[in-house]
Amino acid sequence: MIGILFVCHGNICRSPMAESIFTALIAARGLKERFFVASAAAHTDALGEPPHRGTREKLAREGIPLIPHRARLMTASDGEKYDYLIGMDDQNVRDMRRIVGERNAGKVSKLLDFSPRPRAIADPWYTGNFDETFDDIVEGCNALLERLAAAEE
Repeated sequence: MIGILFVCHGNICRSPMAESIFTALIAARGLKERFFVASAAAHTDALGEPPHRGTREKLAREGIPLIPHRARLMTASDGEKYDYLIGMDDQNVRDMRRIVGERNAGKVSKLLDFSPRPRAIADPWYTGNFDETFDDIVEGCNALLERLAAAEE
């Protein structure tokens, strides 16, 4: 099984959105048994909180089931457990590499690094634009899944 951990600052907006979207994509393709997917925070700001209302509402409008979730902190052991540690922006990536240490730092990347247009995914906590965040995450999740499928061929 391939382990994927999506990470953002507080684990209430972008990373649970990515976890839910990626899970829906693999389920639709009959690949759910080949992956284990989760999400976590790089900081302690919102530990124990459910996903942000904007994330819940956007996923509902798009017909994507929200994975039951409470924000949790990424740990060093996640570096051992997961094959891909995926952040949303450069600060996430720096934080993640610090958390998992040098041994697993090579597993860390930004989600849109897998797309033809690598860039950061803006935090809707600040922008209020959950539509743009959703579109960027869908782009990244599709690109990641295509990359993983191509690697197995």
